[in-house]
Amino acid sequence: MKKKGVASMNEAQKFSLVKREAIYTGIALAGLIIFWLMAGFGTASSEIKIFHLPLWAVLGSIGVWIVAIIISAILSKILFKDVDLGGDNDG
Repeated sequence: MKKKGVASMNEAQKFSLVKREAIYTGIALAGLIIFWLMAGFGTASSEIKIFHLPLWAVLGSIGVWIVAIIISAILSKILFKDVDLGGDNDG
């Protein structure tokens, strides 16, 4: 029984989709690491404070989590597709 909204693909198409999703996830991780470096180390000389914390501490910790959530939401809504990979039947 097929799930509603699940795309039907052959094995080559599934592999291609999984590979593409993995590549974009790796690119997203690299972008997040670059943001972390710029937000944490790049703002270390700034005198700006948020809730009595230096800007680098806020951006390097909470800011990274917020950016990661945004990136994950974008990847899951736009790029990732629900595909039956042919595993065991749950029901």
